[in-house]
Amino acid sequence: MSKTAYMFPGQGAQYIGMGRDFYEALENSRRVYEISSQVTGLDIAGLCFEENENINITEYTQIALYTTEMAMYQYLLDKNLNADVHIGLSLGEYAALTASKVISLKDGCHVVRKRGMFMEHEVMAGIGTMAAVLGMTADKIESVLEKLGSEKEIAVANYNCPGQIVISGEKKAVINAMESLKEAGAKRVIELNVSGPFHSPMLLGAGSKLAEELEKVVLNTPEIPYVANVNADYVNESTSMEQIKKLLAEQVYSSVRFEQSVRRLIADGVTEFVEIGPGKTLTGFVKKIAKDMETAGEITTVNIEKMEDAISYAAERGK
Repeated sequence: MSKTAYMFPGQGAQYIGMGRDFYEALENSRRVYEISSQVTGLDIAGLCFEENENINITEYTQIALYTTEMAMYQYLLDKNLNADVHIGLSLGEYAALTASKVISLKDGCHVVRKRGMFMEHEVMAGIGTMAAVLGMTADKIESVLEKLGSEKEIAVANYNCPGQIVISGEKKAVINAMESLKEAGAKRVIELNVSGPFHSPMLLGAGSKLAEELEKVVLNTPEIPYVANVNADYVNESTSMEQIKKLLAEQVYSSVRFEQSVRRLIADGVTEFVEIGPGKTLTGFVKKIAKDMETAGEITTVNIEKMEDAISYAAERGK
């Protein structure tokens, strides 16, 4: 029997106007934005829909994306359209958590707002950076980084898909690694326009602060399993609350194993991947992973970014 996974994208997918049609057409989706504003003290609708520079600043981006993804998901929830498993990329893991009923929307807004602030301010601007490495295997990248002996200064931040991996850490170490990776055969190595060395050991302090915030909220046993970024393993009814908190705190300064997670899901019978949120980044990753696994013909991908996408998907599912 085929299974469906709902996927939620992470930082970088945001744009002005995302989610506006859900906000304008659906009372329950609009309520998501209102709750987020009440919890954070920010004008979340204005942040998402009106021209502003904050949309691309981490401490605001994360809450804007989380709110938008939950407002889009609300449509599916109202239609009783459920997945068999959830997965999110970095920030998107919090949308997966909420969809799995591990955390309430209110507590999710609180934690995500704090997470964005901690990640934004843990390392001074210009001290750290990130770079995308294209056209090189994970093993080869890890080997190059190991030879550089810079484990504390640089790490793999994201295993996105075959041929696309992101490294992160202290700026000088990353720049040096970029040259070494090019010399070792990487097709391209591109420094990213980011405000910090996310998912690297340099954010250990942010992870510690997040752990303290997680102690202040109530977490529940997942009603639907989700896959954790840190270990590409399921979080389900047998996972303790302490383990969930530990995984979330570690995620801030650890590698996001999205490719490994998708491989696990495909191997376990997931054939439909539905990306809920702005953009089609995760869909692209899934297609490349499925191709590499020689299962592309068995995998269906769906994007829900606009109201028309959601309506079409519901119609196909007989809802």
